[in-house]
Amino acid sequence: MMEFFDAVMLARMQFAFTVGFHIIFPAFSIGLASYLALLNGLHLYTQKNVYLDLFNYWIKIFAVAFVMGVVSGLVMSYEFGTNWSVFSFKAGPIIGPLMGYEVMTAFFLEAGFLGVMLFGRERVGPKIHFFATLMVAIGTFISVFWILSVNSWMQTPAGYSINEAGQFVPEDWIKIIFNPSFVYRLVHMVFAAYISTALVIASVGALHLLRLNKSAVGSATGTFTQGSRQAVCLMFSMALWILAILVPMQMEAGDQHGLNTFKYQPKKIAAIEGHYEDAKPAGLMIFGIPDDKNRKMDYALEIPYLGSIILTHSLDGEILGMDTWPRDETPPMALPFFAFRIMVGLGVMMFILGMWSLWLRHKKTLYEKTWFLKYALVMGPAGFIAVLSGWAVTEVGRQPYTVYNLLHTTQSHSPLNAATVGTTLVAFIAVYFVLFGIGVYYILRLMNQGPAGSELASTPVTQSKNAVYGSYLQNVGKGDSHES
Repeated sequence: MMEFFDAVMLARMQFAFTVGFHIIFPAFSIGLASYLALLNGLHLYTQKNVYLDLFNYWIKIFAVAFVMGVVSGLVMSYEFGTNWSVFSFKAGPIIGPLMGYEVMTAFFLEAGFLGVMLFGRERVGPKIHFFATLMVAIGTFISVFWILSVNSWMQTPAGYSINEAGQFVPEDWIKIIFNPSFVYRLVHMVFAAYISTALVIASVGALHLLRLNKSAVGSATGTFTQGSRQAVCLMFSMALWILAILVPMQMEAGDQHGLNTFKYQPKKIAAIEGHYEDAKPAGLMIFGIPDDKNRKMDYALEIPYLGSIILTHSLDGEILGMDTWPRDETPPMALPFFAFRIMVGLGVMMFILGMWSLWLRHKKTLYEKTWFLKYALVMGPAGFIAVLSGWAVTEVGRQPYTVYNLLHTTQSHSPLNAATVGTTLVAFIAVYFVLFGIGVYYILRLMNQGPAGSELASTPVTQSKNAVYGSYLQNVGKGDSHES
């Protein structure tokens, strides 16, 4: 490995690997914490045990995901000091306080109420327990607020000056925190967390509905209870409501984020859109093979004018190409180009899932269409793949800078040799796959078990499909009245 990569590239690979593992768990925790607060609140309001059944089921999964998110995040803090000490020195006066604000607000809030949320229902009562769950959910949101503020400042720096030591020092904290791209990134990331979580919940619900349907027609031995049937149908329906509402909103948020990037990071847009030369009017590149060496797009498949329409809202708008800037000031094209298309393609598939669910809900066949349930099942990890793709676009598209247009990546790393960084990278890969592989396996086992219903807990499935769904509607609320 050390023969092919220098220390800077190995340090970048190490950080990309650790942040790739880390981002999945906080995204899941953010969405799941809010979902648990919703379930807890609905149980408090309606007194229906099915909401408590779902809460007790998902809180175990949340606890494991939360712990893995915290552990994987701690590693990155050390990497700033070990591999990126020059960046830490120069950007520390701004990055350090923002990270400290996260600890003082989000971590303290989560730490104060997490124990009550996990273990305190019988000790503090349902109202205080709901309050504790809500505080944990708010804590996860505050955490993403500060992290996105840090990352957004690195993308669109504002409110700073540079002292004699070459450090970025704060001049206006409001401009630093609410920098030009912050709000767009925050909304996009929070929506992504909620959608990713909803996809997992829908996938788990689809898995158990497929088993339930198979049991209901007598082709397999049924192990579901009356209460667990209600819980499975309810969580599946709630997740699909979230997807049907949030995916179109995420598309609008993504469009606004793209317009902001077009204004403040034109080099990134050139990489995303696949343009080496200036284009006026600009087409939308559907597919192509970027050739950075010869600065051309091979096998290009392009829709005329559509790129200009999307980014400039005009037929003849101009999109700058990579050749506008020197080669050493532009990002590599291939990874942002393909990662963006993976993200958008998965977004379209999520939109199809949400709209399909509305049609089946209208036809009153939401819980029994096998192809739809299988589609929902395989879409489970799609949100996390989209999140990883989006972060690849964000971070690789910022290159070759750590602070956009101000601090070069090659000027940010520690004075380490390739062998040292490469050895720690191999160690991280080994430890992460073992440690987090066990954690993911345990989460999947919990998901595979399904929720245990509290009502008629000893009654096995012996009913027909129609009786199953009729019972669900009767007990949860006709017309899904409590799900929205």
